[in-house]
This record gives sequence, structure tokens and C-alpha cells, in this order.
Amino acid sequence: MSVFENIGNFFETRLDEFLRNHPHLQLQALEEQLREQEEDTLKLIRDFQIKEKQLQDQILSTAEEIQRWHARIAKAASAGREDLARAAQEREAALLRQGNQLWGQMQGVKERIEKAKEIYRKIQGRRKEVQAKAAETTAARAKQVQQDSETKGWNQSYQPRMGSSFDDLEQEFRRLETEDELERMKRNMGR
Repeated sequence: MSVFENIGNFFETRLDEFLRNHPHLQLQALEEQLREQEEDTLKLIRDFQIKEKQLQDQILSTAEEIQRWHARIAKAASAGREDLARAAQEREAALLRQGNQLWGQMQGVKERIEKAKEIYRKIQGRRKEVQAKAAETTAARAKQVQQDSETKGWNQSYQPRMGSSFDDLEQEFRRLETEDELERMKRNMGR
């Protein structure tokens, strides 16, 4: 393996690991991928529709040519020119074959359009599922963060540390309690 393949594999492995540890980002990446597939499928549908329109135009043009050559066959036959009539019939037959081929191509393109539309609908459905799952994951993460922040003090055991605000609070209460005890002793002695 080359150095670049090793580096590529390393980054791909790290990316996969990162996405597994952050499922919401994995869902965002999947949603982005599906959005791109939607765009690609729409472009494909538009391209097929353009091709279908071109084939329709070619079919109409071929049909007009067939009509023109059909009229020429009749004209040559009425003029007694069998040689021209046969040549015109051959041209008409070639145009008919060409028209049939174009018609077949157009039907194939129409089928591809329908398949692409079906794929597009499936991608849209999948993307909506991913969006719903992403929203669900985001809501669950927000709820978990809220619960964590609400229960953080209750879930942690108290460990006084020197210089912390809890120690200062402890000292203040001890001072207050000592002063109260001294006042009580003074009152008792003064009796």
C-alpha cells in the first residue's frame, strides 16, 4: 500500500469512528448525501425529458418526410415512372424503419423517466425519514443535556476542596455558628 492509501484509510477509519460516536452528525451527512442524490436524480429526469422532446421532434419530422415521400410515390406512379415510384417506396420504407426506431427510443426514454421519478420519490421518502430521525435525535440530545444540567449537582458526591466556594461557605457558617455560640454563652454567664 502506498503512503496515500494508508493516510486515506486512516482518515476514513477516524471519520467512521467519529460519526459512530456522533450519530446526529452521521444523520446530517446521510441527509446531505440524500439531498445530493435528489438533485442528481432531478437532473437526470430533466435530461431524459429533454431527450424525449428531441425524439418527439425527430419523430414528427420523420412523419412529415414519410408523408412527402408517400405523395411522391403516387405522383411517380401516375406519371408512369415506375423506377421513381420504386425508389420513393424504398425511401418511404427506410423512413418508416427510422420512425419505428425513434419511437422505440422514445418509449425507452419514457420508461427511464418513470423509473427515475420512482427513485426520486424513494429518495425523498428516505430523506424525510432521516430528517425525522435527525430531529428526534436532536430533541433527545437536548433533553439529555437538560436532564444532565438539572441533575448534575444531585448526581455528584460532595468533595470539599481547598480554595473552592464550598469551603468559603463552610467557613462562613462556622463563623456564624461560633458567634451564635459565644452570644449564647455570654447571655448564660450574664444571668
